[in-house]
Amino acid sequence: MSSSSAATTGETTTVGAREKAGLSRLLRSPGYGRLLAVRFATQFGDGLFQAALGGAVLFNPERQADPLAVAAGLAVILLPYSVIGPFTGALLDRWDRRRVLVVANLVRVLLIVAVAVLVGTGAGGVPLYLAALAVAGASRFVLSGLSAGLPHVVEPRHLVEANTIAATAGAATAALGGATAIGLRAVIGSGNSGSALVTAIALAGPLVAALVAAGFRRGSLGPDRVPASDASAPATPAAERSATRVVVHGMTDGLRAVAATPTVAASFAALMAHRLAFGIGTLVSLLLFRYAFADSGVLRAGMTGVGEAVVLAAAGLGVAALLTPWLVHRIGRAMTVRLALGASVLTQIGLAAFLGMPAVLAAAFLLGATGQIVKLCTDAAVQSETGDDVRGRVFALYDALFNISYVVAVAAAALLSPPDGWAPGLLGAAAGIYVIGLVAHELQLRRRASGS
Repeated sequence: MSSSSAATTGETTTVGAREKAGLSRLLRSPGYGRLLAVRFATQFGDGLFQAALGGAVLFNPERQADPLAVAAGLAVILLPYSVIGPFTGALLDRWDRRRVLVVANLVRVLLIVAVAVLVGTGAGGVPLYLAALAVAGASRFVLSGLSAGLPHVVEPRHLVEANTIAATAGAATAALGGATAIGLRAVIGSGNSGSALVTAIALAGPLVAALVAAGFRRGSLGPDRVPASDASAPATPAAERSATRVVVHGMTDGLRAVAATPTVAASFAALMAHRLAFGIGTLVSLLLFRYAFADSGVLRAGMTGVGEAVVLAAAGLGVAALLTPWLVHRIGRAMTVRLALGASVLTQIGLAAFLGMPAVLAAAFLLGATGQIVKLCTDAAVQSETGDDVRGRVFALYDALFNISYVVAVAAAALLSPPDGWAPGLLGAAAGIYVIGLVAHELQLRRRASGS
């Protein structure tokens, strides 16, 4: 081996050892560990609540759910993350985030009890949806507070790793909460009373999260500077209008920042394509498990089958967490996104051609992995290639588009899908959406190459 090669190898080994040591310190950090515990408890409760509510509406034998009812339920769960999210960003720069984590979780406990009562009494429609919207809105405050507080407990050079661990493990914890709800329904029962009890059990997540968050010192999660007028005085109409202007201008600034950075715009295009295609697949899969599939050996229909799909999708997230850094290091972020989108196209085509329970479960795993790879690449693009002065606004826009595109796709699929979900044509269209996303990704990268 030449001396230069030996030196390079030695430098690589030193860098790798340094990275491992930094990751070890990160995981041992008390502040980061406590923040992760709050996130895990919060997202476990979210997953349990969402699966319990979905089961109460879609898989409750005492109720009938058509595709539009499923779409409405998913919209209730996800739209607050987009509508309320930008406002929480503005308010979290004014309020003590430790207090937000505690109070918002306690509010979620009370709201989950209200939803459980509505489910137990057989209520549906507007009252149930409004109560569920309130739960999801309070959850948005918690998750935004966790993200905003992260730089206060993690060194700047470890933010990417900290975000990857939190996002991936948090999603897996939410999936575990969903699987727990499905298991509880199998034991307790799937009628109104059983669904209400499973929904009520979800309050354990936010209750534990509030207790853990109370362990932070006041002000330790920021914001560093709180306007004196905001510290104790209640919000006035003028202040509320100011917050609204901040949100509107922030979203506009975020859009301009994305458009001015072709690599970030390319990642956004790829991720939005995935969310649109994944939304179609979600709606079709739920209907298939509810109406079209039958038990076959270890593969189960109904809510149990949905649980199997959720577990496989969570496994895909775990694979993505391991695979993404390795791929990006060796072939670059752009090529990693291309591979993920190409694999998604092939998966969707295979699902449309061989529609059945095994194919749906395999697609859940593969699309869970490829979608998370695209998301992690998009996170890295925003964190590394947008200015610090606009990064928060870009993430607010990211958050809104991430969920709105999914809900739009679910709603469109609900209008186009047959009642039993047997829609290979829709799944084929989802493959076409991935292709469009890949084309848009390449066009944005060419814009960067041309310097325009």
